[in-house]
Amino acid sequence: MIRLPGFAFLALFAAAAANPASRPNVLFLFSDDQQADAVGALGNKHIRTPHIDRLVGEGTSFTNAYIMGASSPGVCLPSRASLLSGRSLWNLENQGIWGYEISPENKTLPEVFRENGYLTFATGKNDPGKSGQLGRAYTHGDKLLLQGMSRQFNPPLYPFRPDGDYKGVKPTRDDDRHSAVIYADAAIRFLEQHAGGKQPFYAYVAFQTPHDPRQAPDEYHAQYRPDDIPLPESFMPQHPFDNGMLKIRDETLAPFPRTPQAVRRHIADYYATMTHTDAQIGRILAALEKSGQYDHTIIVFASDNGLALGRHGLMGKQNVYDHSVRVPMVIAGPGIPRGEKRDQLCYLYDIYPTLCGLAGLPVPETVEFQSLKPVISDANVKHREHLYFAFMSWQRAVRDARHKLIEYCVDGASHTQLFDLADDPHEMRDLSNNPAHAATLARLRKLLEEERVRLNDGTAPYPFSRKQGEDFWTAYEAAKRP
Repeated sequence: MIRLPGFAFLALFAAAAANPASRPNVLFLFSDDQQADAVGALGNKHIRTPHIDRLVGEGTSFTNAYIMGASSPGVCLPSRASLLSGRSLWNLENQGIWGYEISPENKTLPEVFRENGYLTFATGKNDPGKSGQLGRAYTHGDKLLLQGMSRQFNPPLYPFRPDGDYKGVKPTRDDDRHSAVIYADAAIRFLEQHAGGKQPFYAYVAFQTPHDPRQAPDEYHAQYRPDDIPLPESFMPQHPFDNGMLKIRDETLAPFPRTPQAVRRHIADYYATMTHTDAQIGRILAALEKSGQYDHTIIVFASDNGLALGRHGLMGKQNVYDHSVRVPMVIAGPGIPRGEKRDQLCYLYDIYPTLCGLAGLPVPETVEFQSLKPVISDANVKHREHLYFAFMSWQRAVRDARHKLIEYCVDGASHTQLFDLADDPHEMRDLSNNPAHAATLARLRKLLEEERVRLNDGTAPYPFSRKQGEDFWTAYEAAKRP
């Protein structure tokens, strides 16, 4: 296939401003709980992801893309809300303790595309969809998961409602296929129905995999033997201290202390689920090619958060280590450099203004993040000097180009970790008590406090108590039950 060179895409931008029909389509492929390094082409020789690898080869990969963390135990909820709204973790809504509903005053990314003449489509996991943003954002939709992650086969799904009103609507379980197949089929139907149309489209395909339960057809599990899976370099039997949520749901998926056998089994199932999801991505890309729109479509692949899977003695993502807050992010399409990588620090949520810029659309004033369009054009352009992270009231962190500081306060007990990510990318050697790094520690502590104030972290109803976290998870689990 032929991709437009950069100079040709500049002409396309100019044409798009005058003619909406000339604007590029957008296909947004979004996975759930995928580690940044769970992609073959990004250095993982143990996983098979040929179709995501294809996008890596055809586009630009962002190797330092992060989420901000989470204000609730369900990390995906605020992460997806920030992605869709362009708002930082503490500025998503007008009220509410958990901070993952999107305030109506914050225009969502698909809303911008819809208001500028795009057909907008969604399928898959759309928390926080019940906030009403679905009706504002999408002209089309099919097979929506609005609550719960209890199963991969025959999941509880909702129909698309143009008014976005799901009060009193019950999900159906009338499709016993795997969720990734269901969502891929829905996306393919949309592409087939609108092949040859003059109106550009924005299609959002939100898989609920490789999130647990890590289920895939048997032939995918057969590709990965636990004994062949190496342990992560940061594997630990248990976390060295209480981080606030050592016994939350995700953490109970494996025995305490962690065993090498259990962790290898989880990773093998995780890889199998991801390889199956990758196959469904391949089907969607094939349908896009068949529609004749591939060369005119910006394709984004990313994930909502990472996952520990035995690293640091943890299994879930309720932490701010890199394995849980760093995510894969690839952008391919007309005018995007092929097979290139960018190591600038960025947030997943920078996708919002980036896609607006690539499509020639205005960015709402409510958006707080920065477009990566200049970075895509020039690998030497600066983007962010540092990033800020949080998990509920217990963990705060900041990192710059080299160092990362994590501060913990749990039930009155404080802990500090300082890592040199250049020498210690797996965050195993704490330098916080090393006198040689006292100046770095002081500098990052000052930066962390400045960022906390700047980002409005603290005006929300903090601190959360351990009981609030436990009560949230009990209620969330209950809501998933049929």
